[in-house]
Amino acid sequence: MDENPVPLIRLLLARLERISADSIWAHRASGVRGALFKELDTLEQGGTVSRSKLEALTSTGFHILEEVLKENARKGTVRR
Repeated sequence: MDENPVPLIRLLLARLERISADSIWAHRASGVRGALFKELDTLEQGGTVSRSKLEALTSTGFHILEEVLKENARKGTVRR
């Protein structure tokens, strides 16, 4: 993970926000977004966060995005 994880966190938050409420992954994405927002707020306030926790959250976030993509591909609703 980069020295400054803020841009990656913002990108991931934006992508997770776009998950349709119809997706089975929407609820889990909401929880990850909440945790990422909390970490982002801490960083923006000048605090420190656990690198391992941040890595776990971003990994989970990207996993959710991958699963949503697979779900949409099965349904034939992949957006470009």
